[in-house]
Amino acid sequence: MFTGIVEEVGEVVAVERGSDSARLSVRGPLVTSDAVHGASIAVDGVCLTVVDQPEPGVFTVDVMAESLRRSSLHDVAAGRRVNLERAVAAHGRLGGHVVQGHVDGTGTVAARTPGEAWEVVRIALPGGLARYVVEKGSITVDGTSLTVSAVSAVDDPQPWFEVSLIPTTLELTTLGRREVGAVVNLEVDVLAKYVERITAFERADRAGGRAGEQVAP
Repeated sequence: MFTGIVEEVGEVVAVERGSDSARLSVRGPLVTSDAVHGASIAVDGVCLTVVDQPEPGVFTVDVMAESLRRSSLHDVAAGRRVNLERAVAAHGRLGGHVVQGHVDGTGTVAARTPGEAWEVVRIALPGGLARYVVEKGSITVDGTSLTVSAVSAVDDPQPWFEVSLIPTTLELTTLGRREVGAVVNLEVDVLAKYVERITAFERADRAGGRAGEQVAP
């Protein structure tokens, strides 16, 4: 579990590709300061497991087909800068929101509008994810917990949402460098997906489409 508060910007130093997987080596001195084999580290919002530490400050992770398919890690190359966050400690502060590190899909930076002390970034997203994004709700973009400041109309054929980035976010995460056209990882609020799934089962029960299960009081 993560909070979406990026701890440092690391760098991918090596990529080994398999037929349906990849092994990444990432430099991150802060997140490796207490890392052990099996530790969880979010890389651009993707929860990955430390399998090796080949040298001080560097950790290695395996990325399976599902993560490659759903995230921007499918075309990651050495030299890429990535947002890093260690799993939150049970006694730590939840500074952002509940982030699983399970990327739902990718979006594309559609526009950047600088302000006096911030920048509004518009991100286009797949229609299948748009229904989970609401104004003033939380969303994770490349592992960064952000508040949605605006959303497209429900019937917009090209859905989008906007976030407002403060100077700290622009400086301390990769989002300050993501240009228009860049692909970013998105994780929507898991509670919205649970609600949708539960109500779908309830509708099926009422319609007689499936046998209702008796739940003990």
